[in-house]
Amino acid sequence: MRTPVCLRPDVPVAHSPVMGKGKHIDLAPGRRRTLAYLGAGGFALLTGDYSRAAERASALACVARPRQTEGPFFVDEKLNRADIRSDPLTKAVSEGTPLQVVFRVSQTSGDTACAPLPGAQVDVWQCDANGLYSDVQDFQRSTAGLKFLRGHQITDNHGNASFLTIFPGWYPGRAVHIHFKVRARGGREFTSQIYFDDALTDAIHAQPPYLTRGQRRVRNSRDAGALAGGGALILPLREEKNGYLGIFDMTLAMA
Repeated sequence: MRTPVCLRPDVPVAHSPVMGKGKHIDLAPGRRRTLAYLGAGGFALLTGDYSRAAERASALACVARPRQTEGPFFVDEKLNRADIRSDPLTKAVSEGTPLQVVFRVSQTSGDTACAPLPGAQVDVWQCDANGLYSDVQDFQRSTAGLKFLRGHQITDNHGNASFLTIFPGWYPGRAVHIHFKVRARGGREFTSQIYFDDALTDAIHAQPPYLTRGQRRVRNSRDAGALAGGGALILPLREEKNGYLGIFDMTLAMA
């Protein structure tokens, strides 16, 4: 692996030379400077041992990807759970196509190569098939007190954190996406969003329970977040017997 080459902290993410191997960008200048690198994801079977699959993988390529806003719907629920589909209060399970997302979090310090980052907290939150987030008051209705499709995991010794969720629905003004946040020691934090291939989204949304909501209005090509580097945040998915699986690599600079 080539030694990463730091670019200037003031290089705008949207106009940086996205973002080849061996380069990284200071995505968060200021008191809580955070460098994040997101690499291409591999795959493991939904029924398999993704930890061992990640351990067997070759050295990670540190590839910079843009940080994005957490948006208005982040709530620090402190729900440590892998299956985020149900609501702890009502026990109702969100309907939708099953989706397993495995975050593989690594670290680098100075010129050292990427290594697994254990003990980091990974939060995810998203809307349901009807475009609703839990525990918020938005333009559709209040879901205060509900906590479906939210949760966090602590990365294991291999840097892995896995979530079982559903493929997201849509709501006006946004492309289909999932929010995530990684919090590591020293106050380091990386927040961004995951996007999906439009053709795959169309195919999934043509099936129940998404079908009753109607056709989505905003595709990646018209979404402000997706246009601001979201192409580097599209999660490749593999269809499995019971749904879809994607593995998302990222590396935090801990120096």
